[in-house]
Amino acid sequence: MIGHGTFDGTDYKINLPGPDMTATELAELLNKIPAQRQLVVNMTSASGASIATLAKKDRIVIASTKSGTEKNAPVFARYWVDALRDPAADADKNGTVTALEAFRYTERKTASYFEAEKLLATEHALLTDTAKANAVRDPKPDNGQGILAAAFPILRPQTQVASNVTPEKQKMLTRKQDIEAKIDRLKYQKAALSEDEYKQQLTALLLELARTQAEIDR
Repeated sequence: MIGHGTFDGTDYKINLPGPDMTATELAELLNKIPAQRQLVVNMTSASGASIATLAKKDRIVIASTKSGTEKNAPVFARYWVDALRDPAADADKNGTVTALEAFRYTERKTASYFEAEKLLATEHALLTDTAKANAVRDPKPDNGQGILAAAFPILRPQTQVASNVTPEKQKMLTRKQDIEAKIDRLKYQKAALSEDEYKQQLTALLLELARTQAEIDR
């Protein structure tokens, strides 16, 4: 969502022709979509005020501001669009840009913009994917945020969308993504595991990933 949002201290609303839509009304519409996972990127002003209402299990919520009091027009949207076309957004260079990679790229670019212009930052983007309203600026294992976002592709490699990809290879590509998602989740769980257990699980997943990649490359 790109545009102008408002917050009156009680309700967040996105400005639309006719009656403005509240965060509650938006959440009700999103809840009707029969999707296993959802990504909601609210890039309006005051969007941070919508996080608590939109947060839900299996839903990633990204807001361009940390609260309803950040009312200036955000520049976050500009750099989010860049994340979808700049190869630098693919941090692990696997050909897929995830929601987490796009968020980190955009948040970094937004911060750099204010620094370069020598302006006081008027927006601070947040992410939550744990169904909780405690969104963070820096999703990582320490705060438990980012697991779902790291496994949510928003831009896939061209090889996956090309018409010459066979159904069998597509299944292998999907399997590869699943394994990579398991590796990401395991990294977030590292602190709760013993060193030996962590290494054992990571080794098994890396071997499985290597075998899957070998099948894809045949």
